[in-house]
Amino acid sequence: MKRISGYTKPFAVLGHPVGHSLSPVMHNAAFEALNMDALYLAFDVPPNRLMDVLESMRHMGFVGVNLTVPHKEIAFREFSDLDESAQLVRAVNTVHFTEDGMTGHNTDGHGFLKAVEEAFGEPVDGRSIFVLGTGGAGRAVALACAQHAVSGITLADLDEERAVKVAAEIEELNPLVDVTVAVEPSEQTRTASEADLVVQATPVGMKKDDPSLLGPDAFHENQCVYDLIYMYPQTRLLAVAAECGARTANGLGMLLHQGARAFAVWTGAEAPVDIMREALEKVVYEK
Repeated sequence: MKRISGYTKPFAVLGHPVGHSLSPVMHNAAFEALNMDALYLAFDVPPNRLMDVLESMRHMGFVGVNLTVPHKEIAFREFSDLDESAQLVRAVNTVHFTEDGMTGHNTDGHGFLKAVEEAFGEPVDGRSIFVLGTGGAGRAVALACAQHAVSGITLADLDEERAVKVAAEIEELNPLVDVTVAVEPSEQTRTASEADLVVQATPVGMKKDDPSLLGPDAFHENQCVYDLIYMYPQTRLLAVAAECGARTANGLGMLLHQGARAFAVWTGAEAPVDIMREALEKVVYEK
């Protein structure tokens, strides 16, 4: 059993809800592997209390925290010190406490790009990308892809205003990227079927009985499908895609690599990625 003392350095993830998070699993495994006197916890914090809680954590000696839904955009609006990574996607998922205050970072884009290359054997460059859901995670994914030489990005969302806003951000970031918006379900199915890489970035799939938001007509062989949901080995959407011959991967890789980048931000040390991966896979694939 890990010994906790007055010298133990605290870290945490904040969300609302937060019970599904596997961040404590991988970070505590990393601390143990590197023999660091540190502990990573999870706290459910209502959005209206986020900044008060973060300020208290700074004074309590926390070194760093991760933020998940719905706190990423709130922190971006409230933080005065933002790393370039957070400024780019206008969201904060990693907070580093320093003597001067709090610095907001975003490691989601890095985590996604690393995970896709690892899962499918090649980067996003040259591919046409379909992103289903343009909220915090989908937006980060789309903007990360826009920094690379992708052939085009389709943003699919029933909230047309939100998707159009992200499209405008992409066009400002990289005018050379061909970006379109798909709102109607039939249009989403058609544009998904035309894409090289389909990314599911909505919360649908976090419950085991959640349906697939895309049907068989959206998928085909020689296509890659990545679902950001990581709690289960296979969501229903991934099952449908696999049945159609597509190569699939869940969001565990993105969780891993964004966490490894956050670990480096906080500690200045290289994260033990293999140890963190093993801890995550033990929970997801052996439960």
